[in-house]
Amino acid sequence: MSNVPSRRRIHRLQIMGAVAGALTVIAIFLSLGGQGTPQNTERMGKPVLPNFSTVRADAAEIRVTLADEAYTLVNGLDGWTLGGTGGYPVRVDRLADLAGGLGDMTWGEGRTRDIGKMNRVGLGDPRDGGTGALIEIVNEAGTVTASLLTGRKGPYVYARLPGEDQAFRVNGDLPPLYNHDAWLDLDIMDIHSDAVSAVRLFDVRGRSLYLQRSVGSGDRSFRPAPPYQNYRLVSRIAASTPALALTRLQPIGVKLAANLQSRAVARHITTTHDGLEVELRAYREPDGYFVTLRAIEAGEGAQRGSTINQKAAGWAFEVTEFDWNDFTPSISSIVRPPVPDDPEEQNTPIQP
Repeated sequence: MSNVPSRRRIHRLQIMGAVAGALTVIAIFLSLGGQGTPQNTERMGKPVLPNFSTVRADAAEIRVTLADEAYTLVNGLDGWTLGGTGGYPVRVDRLADLAGGLGDMTWGEGRTRDIGKMNRVGLGDPRDGGTGALIEIVNEAGTVTASLLTGRKGPYVYARLPGEDQAFRVNGDLPPLYNHDAWLDLDIMDIHSDAVSAVRLFDVRGRSLYLQRSVGSGDRSFRPAPPYQNYRLVSRIAASTPALALTRLQPIGVKLAANLQSRAVARHITTTHDGLEVELRAYREPDGYFVTLRAIEAGEGAQRGSTINQKAAGWAFEVTEFDWNDFTPSISSIVRPPVPDDPEEQNTPIQP
């Protein structure tokens, strides 16, 4: 008989454990989902931004507000540019993705109405430090003609209208909005390493060196050319790294060349086999490492030179310190003077 109460207690504990487990699973589901039960609403399938074609045609600005920054795309006489850069153009493909995404986007299932859960689906108002991105389209009169809070969780895009507490999963996609530099059209040139025939370097001490190679030779075939033919390479890679630096150019930012505060500390002139010549000047600025570019039109490279100048004239491009160092090596890190045969040659300078 004494075993009966014990069995009853065990049974009650099992029931309580099962209930606790079920409640835990429900809590985890609600915590991870964060958007509640999907809701069918009258908006489903309808455009998120009605009459967007008209809004797009009248757009003078597109403002993007994030919790930690805000930027503006400006529609000017020379096309769309990124505000604050002095009029530098934005990427046409990314702009098309944004316009197409906003125009094609339709409402999907309704999700949470809990304003405290909006950050979980990327829809927290960024003006209050939330995780969402606020997109506002403004006409020439300064009137906001369309606005949307959008965010992403996993593979899904979510949206809600500013001032509303209803979140929706939407059908469609948008380009990433969380890095304003990604909008810059920094594809200045495309020069393959095989195309480079020679490079002339001027270092911070004013010394110069001319390196060249023959057509069809490998990347590490650069050698000192006259009047430096008797100089000895420190290593092949010491010559090929700066010689091919322009083929690896990847700017990370831009500003007006007129806003440069320092003088050029080095020059780097690349020549291709077909006659294109690109002069790069390097600047160490208080706000980073910058270079300017100027192409010299000659021979078959004339058309490419003109294209480069159209994109680069008047601008200073920011690069990483690592890449900047490839454009500004010390000449003594690449070659050594020839061993003198007599005392009169002991002071042979690198630059004649």
